Amino acid sequence: MTTSSEPAPLIAVVGPTATGKSELALRICEALHGEVVNADALQLYRGLDIGTAKLSEPERRGIRHHQLDVLEVTQEASVAAYQRQSRADVAAIRGRGGLPVLVGGSGLYVRAALDDLRIPPMDPEVRARWDERARAEGPGALYAVLRDRDPVAADAIEPGNTRRIVRALEVIDLTGEPFSATLPSRRFIGPTLVLGLDAPAKVIDERIDARVLAMWDAGLLDEVRLLEHRGLRAGRTASKAIGYAQALAELDGELTTGDAVQATQIATRRLARRQRSWFRPDPRITWFAASEDGLRDALTWVRNALQRSGAGQ
Repeated sequence: MTTSSEPAPLIAVVGPTATGKSELALRICEALHGEVVNADALQLYRGLDIGTAKLSEPERRGIRHHQLDVLEVTQEASVAAYQRQSRADVAAIRGRGGLPVLVGGSGLYVRAALDDLRIPPMDPEVRARWDERARAEGPGALYAVLRDRDPVAADAIEPGNTRRIVRALEVIDLTGEPFSATLPSRRFIGPTLVLGLDAPAKVIDERIDARVLAMWDAGLLDEVRLLEHRGLRAGRTASKAIGYAQALAELDGELTTGDAVQATQIATRRLARRQRSWFRPDPRITWFAASEDGLRDALTWVRNALQRSGAGQ
């Protein structure tokens, strides 16, 4: 438990998928009286378990977890709501004398919890107009509009990412300011230590391919069938999640099992590359190998960093 009058630093564990972030977070919590705050946007959803590699209750090894299973599949995740709730969780953990450990690979959610980030307003009607235009004209046309109105934001968003393009144009309409003005700044809101786990792309790809096969073997299709009864197809976010979209296509007869697995593997590999591109440029992150030696080194680094910061355990 912390004994210093200073608040315990927030420990954040980030990096691409399939690097062992959850395991490292558990080890830190076990060694240093910590509690986990989830920063994987899809693990916010109740029932999205197998396809998100969410730790089961026994796998959490008695460590208290927060921001898991807080949304129904019909709801849309909100960065603004997550920011409020994750920061409240961090404050409560500190209030109990514990060490808050944020873990996940959803870059914007991590930054929302850690950084001085202003969440811009939302308007369903404005968004609906841009959504309709996207359906009618395609994402390329909207991307051209965004590049004209906010080239900095356009450089930061993939041309095919319709959802983010629509969001950027919505914010520009509502605020009259460039969307890029609301992008996260690298300024922590409090004492924070950030660790990253990574491995060569070939290693990550192999882990991803094995993980996806294991998900189908573990019953992902059965999980999706159950989620359908709870409105999965109506969920704007959950139904399009990697693995779940492909499983739905298999259930609809649009993909064979082999094709669904392969499509999920490819999409997850692309996700890992996007995650690496998001986190790697941040100079505040201390990186470790996604290996057993790397996990041990990371835990030692956290111990030493806490001692240097004066947050005794």
